[in-house]
Amino acid sequence: MEFKVMTFNTQHCMNFMTRRIDYGVMAEAIKACSPDIVALNEIRGQGVAEGYDAQMDILAKMTDMKGYFAEAIRFEEKNPYGNGLLSKFPILSAEVIPIPIPKVRPYKGYYEDRCLLKATLDIRGERLTVLVIHVGLNPDEAERAIDTILENLPKEKCILMGDFNMKPDHSLLVPIFERMQDASKQIKGDTFTFPSDKPDRKIDYVFTTPDINILSASIHKIVASDHRPHTAILEF
Repeated sequence: MEFKVMTFNTQHCMNFMTRRIDYGVMAEAIKACSPDIVALNEIRGQGVAEGYDAQMDILAKMTDMKGYFAEAIRFEEKNPYGNGLLSKFPILSAEVIPIPIPKVRPYKGYYEDRCLLKATLDIRGERLTVLVIHVGLNPDEAERAIDTILENLPKEKCILMGDFNMKPDHSLLVPIFERMQDASKQIKGDTFTFPSDKPDRKIDYVFTTPDINILSASIHKIVASDHRPHTAILEF
């Protein structure tokens, strides 16, 4: 049983070239990769500020997939922002697990409330857990994100995808590599995903539990968002 997954940071659906929100270019980027399941980062929900639309509903309709929006933060208490999931398979359940920012902030970088999206999909009778993450930029935020992943990581039939904001040699990724497979190991050549026009680093990942076979993986040379889409063809 084969299926294709994709992780894609959309930068709130802003066209990298025009710097304007462009749902058409995002939908076309997704459809060009032909995925069955898509993890999305930096997605907006319906708010009051300009550009805060129900982006998951829009992309789900444009790609003919089922969509789920996981709100991580509400800017000015009115404008939702977080992660998303698109699926051609039924979404049986979905849970938004908060990753709150530390109360004491020792770093000068930007802090932001983030979340882990945990969903259960029905893949032709088989249940699959999909985790979607966008890790914070500060070291203490990243530590909390990894701890949250490990606390919610099933031992079987699980895919973890998203923008980790960490290169593969980062020490915080060690426990993830110990428990999961990195799909990009199937790629010959570089696996850089950011920035999309001239990528020079890998920060987006598709991980699977060992009971899922990784048949192939790709980084697509698509300049839609500021990240390139990363896909993998998997098999139970």
